[in-house]
Parts: sequence; structure tokens; C-alpha cells
Amino acid sequence: MIGRRGVITLLGGAVATWPIAARAQQPAKLPIIGFLGAATASARSQWVAAFVQRLHELGWIQGRTVAIEYRWAEGRSERFAEIAAEFVRLKVDVIITYATPPAIAAKEATAVIPIVCAVMGDPVGAGLVASLPRPGGNVTGLSNQSADLAGKRVEHLREVVPGLRRLAVLANVSNPVSGVEMGEVQALGLDVVTLEIRRGEDIAPAFETLKGRAQALYVAGDPLMITNRVRINTLALGARLPTTYNQREFVEAGGLMSYGPNFPDLFRRAGDYVDKILRGTKPADIPVEQPTKFDLVINLTTAKALGLEVLPTLLARADEVIE
Repeated sequence: MIGRRGVITLLGGAVATWPIAARAQQPAKLPIIGFLGAATASARSQWVAAFVQRLHELGWIQGRTVAIEYRWAEGRSERFAEIAAEFVRLKVDVIITYATPPAIAAKEATAVIPIVCAVMGDPVGAGLVASLPRPGGNVTGLSNQSADLAGKRVEHLREVVPGLRRLAVLANVSNPVSGVEMGEVQALGLDVVTLEIRRGEDIAPAFETLKGRAQALYVAGDPLMITNRVRINTLALGARLPTTYNQREFVEAGGLMSYGPNFPDLFRRAGDYVDKILRGTKPADIPVEQPTKFDLVINLTTAKALGLEVLPTLLARADEVIE
């Protein structure tokens, strides 16, 4: 038989231990990935799907073993710093982004939270990493070699536009990598007309300045450009300008051709980076890697609309032909 004092003691012990038991039953806080999307969700759906699928394969399942917070800047560079600051306030465990400007904004916002950039143009030149094999800070990821591929894109254009001499280059000059890419094109020995923009409202006036001064258009890939891809293609078709880009989404929206890394593959590999970081590896110790898959995509419908013939030899080299 338990006396009154014993009952009180038992009850007291139960009350004292109850919060501990309750806390033990509560699920542990999920690690949070902050996804800083530089463009729009619709423009990057294939990239996101590849990233999420790879995470799933590695055991990171949204809502069960990991939380992913998505934010989209819609090509507006002023939003990069705002989103990065929000992720710092949320205390996310890792930030993933793509393109150099948002990666720079994220690095300026935090020197502590690991940052994985799935698509970097020139990570060393931009000051994002100390070197490719030893990044050294809180940023790592994959370099897309965008500027290095400029010559290949122009070479493809020459096959469709015989005697190409006058080329317009449309670039967002607030993106340092686009400036480098513009320089690469200018070094190829063509008469180059540069169309420098900083926001979507600059695109139509830039086309107005062309007035027959170019035979084709080279667009330096950038979040601002991909966000405005339909507008750019509409204006290019109206000006009868064959276009070349760095990624397939432009061609799906009516551009003539693209050549560049397979971006979904880069995002799959970015999933491996995030996995390593969430399991404790420091970004400083994860080397920056290069693309291994490259895609040539051609839109035959656009070629026909422009009255261009695409040679069978070029079509045979294409990874995808849109008809």
C-alpha cells in the first residue's frame, strides 16, 4: 500500500519525466535546403526535377527526411540578395543556386552556410572559389564552361548561315560571365554588334538599334534572358535573325539552336554535392567539377520560318531536333 506521500512522489516523478518522453517522441527537425532560383519555376522545371530525383535516390525525400524551400527571383538581380538574406534568417542547412550573380549574392550574405552552385561560368575569376580542386570557402559546385563554348556555337551558326560576317550579341552586362562570353565572341574575327542590357525592359529597344546590321544573333545565357526567352525569340523572328543559345529551353520557346552542357545532368550531380554536405562534408573540400555531357538542339520549325536549310550533316550531330 502506498501512502499519501508516496502517491505525491510518484505523481511528481511522472510530471517530471513526461516532458522528456514527449520530446523524445517529437520528430527531429528536418535539414532545410534553400533553393535560390534565379529565373522562374516554369523555366527551370526540368532542372529542379533532376535535382529532386537525385536527392530522392540518395534518401532525401521532401517532407520526410528533408525540407526544400523554393524562392524564385524571376530574372531580377535585386532579388538575389533578398532571397539569400531570407535563407540566412531561416537558418537553412545548405543553399543551392545556379548562375554566377545569385551565387555571389549568396556568398555575400553568408560565409557560414554551405552554398552549392550547379551552374557557374567562371568560379575562380568571379571570386567564388580559390581553385577548382580546392574551393577553400563555403562555395562549391559545377562550372558550365559557358564562355569556352562560344566558338562552337558560332561554328554551328556558320553552318546554317553561309558567309556569316555580321553577328549581334545580346548580353546582360550586369552578369560578369556574360561579359566574358561577349569578349569570347568578339575574338572570333566577325563584325560584332553588341547589345548590352541590364533588365527586361531593355530588350526591345536593343533590337530597335539593329536595323539590318546583323545576319544572326548570339544570346549569352543568363537568368534575365531565360525569363524573357519568348520575347527575345519573337523579336528575333520579326527581325529575321537566326539565333544561338546555351540551353535547350530557349529552343523549345522558338529559338533556332542551342549548344551547351546538359543542365539536368549538372543538377543531378548537384544533388550529390548537397548529399555530401548534409552528411557532414565541408564545401571547401569538395572539388568543383566540369560538365561531361553536351547537347546540340535544333528547331526545324524555326529554320523553315526563317527560310533556312539545315544540312543533314548538322542534323546528324544534333542530340535533339524539334519539329
